[in-house]
Amino acid sequence: MFPAAIPHRAETLQVLRLIINEPILMLSGDDEGYGSRWTIGGQQVQPAIARYLMESGFVAEIGKTEFGARKLALTTTGNQFREKGLNWWSGLSLLQKMRVTLLG
Repeated sequence: MFPAAIPHRAETLQVLRLIINEPILMLSGDDEGYGSRWTIGGQQVQPAIARYLMESGFVAEIGKTEFGARKLALTTTGNQFREKGLNWWSGLSLLQKMRVTLLG
């Protein structure tokens, strides 16, 4: 893993934990200047994290909801990335986890 390239590492890992149970919903922006929004479990996913996962090929569209939101789920590569992240996190001490959570 390349920690410097991963935005908000603790939050990214939390998104990867949650995406197993339900997909990320991508709500497209509109003509009034609002950009896309990403949510999982009703909570907003930071745009930097969502874009990182999409641009890295860790998530892919699996369909749309009845309201037109795009559903994004983990790819095979995304599952491997998730497992590596969970292994990395479990190897950290409490102090290291606090540092990553607070400082990124």
